[in-house]
Amino acid sequence: MQPVLNYLDANDKRFIGELCDYLRFPSISAQTAHHGDLRRCADWLVAHCRSIGLRARRNATTGQPVVTASTPRRKGRPHFLIYGHYDVQPPDPLDQWQTPPFEPAIRKGAIFARGATDNKGQHFAHLKAVEAYHKTGTELPCDLTFVIEGEEEVGSEALMGFLRRQKRTLACDAVVISDTGMPSKKHPALTYALRGVAALEVTVRGPKADLHSGIYGGSVDNPALVLSQMLAQLRDKRGRIAVPGFYDKVEPLTAHERRQFKRLPYSESGYKRLLGVPALYGEKGYTPVEQRSARPTLEINGLTSGYQGEGSKTIVPAEASAKITCRLVPGQSPREVIRLLKKRLRQLCPPTVRLRLEDGHGADPYLVSPTSPRAEAALGALRSAFGYEPVILREGGSIPIVTEFKKILGADSLLLGLALPDDNLHSPNEKFDLDCLRGGARMSAHLWPMLAAC
Repeated sequence: MQPVLNYLDANDKRFIGELCDYLRFPSISAQTAHHGDLRRCADWLVAHCRSIGLRARRNATTGQPVVTASTPRRKGRPHFLIYGHYDVQPPDPLDQWQTPPFEPAIRKGAIFARGATDNKGQHFAHLKAVEAYHKTGTELPCDLTFVIEGEEEVGSEALMGFLRRQKRTLACDAVVISDTGMPSKKHPALTYALRGVAALEVTVRGPKADLHSGIYGGSVDNPALVLSQMLAQLRDKRGRIAVPGFYDKVEPLTAHERRQFKRLPYSESGYKRLLGVPALYGEKGYTPVEQRSARPTLEINGLTSGYQGEGSKTIVPAEASAKITCRLVPGQSPREVIRLLKKRLRQLCPPTVRLRLEDGHGADPYLVSPTSPRAEAALGALRSAFGYEPVILREGGSIPIVTEFKKILGADSLLLGLALPDDNLHSPNEKFDLDCLRGGARMSAHLWPMLAAC
């Protein structure tokens, strides 16, 4: 093991430069204008994997390519998948970035770029650990296959089909994923649960075209006002979602879980400062840690209507729309939550406008035992790499493919995130702490002997 760790230390500067090369690709899956960038990014990744000794290929799908890279398969050896994604979120708003989002910059011990922590930097740490094994002639005690997709940020639909087609080849003992977070560098973490997600777009249509508000205003209903009034009724004064049936199948937190959450570092003043808000808000009866990781939510992600340009334009807008997502916890299903939400919106919509509801992406919540032998191995690898006692936690975000790994391959996932709370995922000035890159590579190096021994 020591030659592997020495190699990681000796090549640290080169690794950072290579990650910068990877981050320069504007691989934005949500925007068709960048589909060529996604393919070029996948090609770069294939070439890089081959350069470090892996058998790599770009696999065509119904959407963006899936990159697979593997060590030779050996009979009788355990086989583990390492999952990641090379697609990234749009960088908007661009004027809030201190440096251009696809021109990586190193400052204050971190690398700033879109995709730095979500997710290129995190799975890159695993690639460097495997490189260290290969380049030092150190035998891996297990077989590994990287599966790195290009559509995580838009629902992973193409990867789901790929998993079904390659079910036999990708059969594995477990999946290792670094696409979550840790509370601090002194609190490396194993995430044992993820919230699911259910998306819906709501459009309220009034007159056939925008109307002069002086001539027609007062005689027709205003879609912007109607939609605002509808949305306002989806949350009550206690911070609960006011949709009948929404909480019916929510599994309550256990006393043990709530005790574990209290071990996590938390400061209300620090949390408010991190978020830049004057006060916190959430469901009554739960702590902010529980609210953001273990309770269901309903959020308005976007709200649009009428004139948005400079100055005023006196109109009654023809339509208004909102993008909504719900984060789900164990016991809830995306299909059922969307059904309940649609029913409630139809009840709230007056006859003066027309309502259109369009389903978006969805993913089931995920829960796995944090005390299994493989979980203990993962905790041991974190402890060895970071030098601190790890914690277990729930993550508020969603990784849709995790539940598909379980359904299709029958494999549980070990979620070993390397992101810090201030890494600005999905926001301007996204970053990845270089200590987390180094610690992640060391964690991965320690992980494989520990997992293989389970």
